[in-house]
Amino acid sequence: MSSPSTSAAEVVDVIGVGAGFSGLYLAHRLTTAGWTFAGFEAGPSVGGTWFWNTYPGARCDVESIYYSYSFDDALQQEWTWSERFAPQAEILSYINHVADRFDLRKYFTLNTRVVGATWNAADRLWEVRLDNGETRRSRYLISGAGGLSTPKDFDVPGLANFTGLQVSTSRWNIALDDLAGKRVAVIGTGSSGVQAIPLIAEVADELTVFQRTPNYVMPARNSELPPEQIQCIKDDYPAIREECRHSLGGIPERPVADKAFDVSDEERQRRYEEAYKRSGFNGVGAEFVDLLTDAEANRTASEFIHNKIREIVKDPATAELLVPKYHPMGAKRSCFGTDYYETFNRPNVSLVSLRDEPIETMTANAIVTSKGTYGVDAVVLAIGFDAFTGPLYGLNITGASGKKLQDAWHNGVRTYLGLMTADFPNFFMVGGPQSPALASNVVMTIEQAVDWIADLIEHARDSGATLVEATAEGQNDWVDITEETVAGTLYATTDSWYRGSNVEGKPNTFLGYVGGVGKYRRMCTEIAKRGYPGVEIDGEAQSRNLGPIHKEIS
Repeated sequence: MSSPSTSAAEVVDVIGVGAGFSGLYLAHRLTTAGWTFAGFEAGPSVGGTWFWNTYPGARCDVESIYYSYSFDDALQQEWTWSERFAPQAEILSYINHVADRFDLRKYFTLNTRVVGATWNAADRLWEVRLDNGETRRSRYLISGAGGLSTPKDFDVPGLANFTGLQVSTSRWNIALDDLAGKRVAVIGTGSSGVQAIPLIAEVADELTVFQRTPNYVMPARNSELPPEQIQCIKDDYPAIREECRHSLGGIPERPVADKAFDVSDEERQRRYEEAYKRSGFNGVGAEFVDLLTDAEANRTASEFIHNKIREIVKDPATAELLVPKYHPMGAKRSCFGTDYYETFNRPNVSLVSLRDEPIETMTANAIVTSKGTYGVDAVVLAIGFDAFTGPLYGLNITGASGKKLQDAWHNGVRTYLGLMTADFPNFFMVGGPQSPALASNVVMTIEQAVDWIADLIEHARDSGATLVEATAEGQNDWVDITEETVAGTLYATTDSWYRGSNVEGKPNTFLGYVGGVGKYRRMCTEIAKRGYPGVEIDGEAQSRNLGPIHKEIS
């Protein structure tokens, strides 16, 4: 087991949670700047999400060449991605390469979970409790636990009655061949279900897919990256990265300025066809500028995908069940799959709509719905995560007033820039709720967040300050900005994990900032230039309101 070279009694400058993309870059950025750092990772290795998500077909839905670190040009030049969308094993290999190349493993204690953290106001330190019984102390506590790292509870009635093989996509622990020849049920058709279902169908004797809400599944169009394309990208990486930093979603954008009804029906259909062939996040959903702000414009794109589903799926009744009628395209995160809809043409695959026949219970060897009983030997649970807040609440953080984070956010998430929260001094979140992480290339968002946090605490250190905290006023400003920004979009019309709607009892708060990665970056840069309004440093705070700053920035 690797571990930091600090003793339990020693006070370190920074304790970091997690050893995925966030934790590794935190360790690199902060130790390079002279901070002492101790990281703790619940898993047995680095990798974060990409260590745990090993289900069949697991891969990223952001193109590999963008879903990678930009902080070191030599790293960019020496690493070569094999596919347009890298599979889990290749991403994990990349993360391990980074950990070794920059000698980062020495900063982390593995197989060790943070189970509590309490602010000690007298000493201005965090007292961090570990599951091995130790308590460590640090000046700053930074969570890099990730937004999609805490599986949601398995809310399937009667699941405890089932005696067959049971596995979750979020903690996959079997071989795909273990499902061979079996009657398999997959519950859930989000991203992990969409990726796993076609591969499970190839080995299962029978596969029954239990669908809660049909989603928009775009063809991934995955392929090997040709050497000439790779070289072209590497030659132009500095410009590509700069474009990503100032884009909407952290990837290069297609220059589109017109609206859906600015063109004829025929031209619109032609462009959708081209976008469908291209796919990716610059596909159909990005073909016109108003597809996420105008319901009628969105309807043209939604109906285009509806008709594609009807063309692909041969059985009309099954096709209609797969058509996503309950939300506009893009208002929930669209999925990218390979042969997903085609899989429902296989004779061994059937579909059950849980909207039409909800699960009532399970027996030792069957799923019982309101309309029938389905015998199964194995159940695959693909039912998602307690996004963004789940990983943070799992840390059991207690702030200056003695209130836990989950109690402070009882009526909804409240953050400053998605990076800090009032009453929790010297605590930061990388890719936290109300940051752009929800709807962006998260690696780009992570780098920007870590750099901004590092600059802020270095600013405090240089001025001799030891206390950094978001003000209630600054936090209120940011909450207003995030809500006003999403209110002008179709995200606001739909219940989804974006709003915490997939977890019973979770307050309905939109969990991201959707004004764009570029605008957010420029906002954060301007805040730093103006002396960090909304942040109290050793009791002193700038009184400027964030709203006018946000409006000034294009």
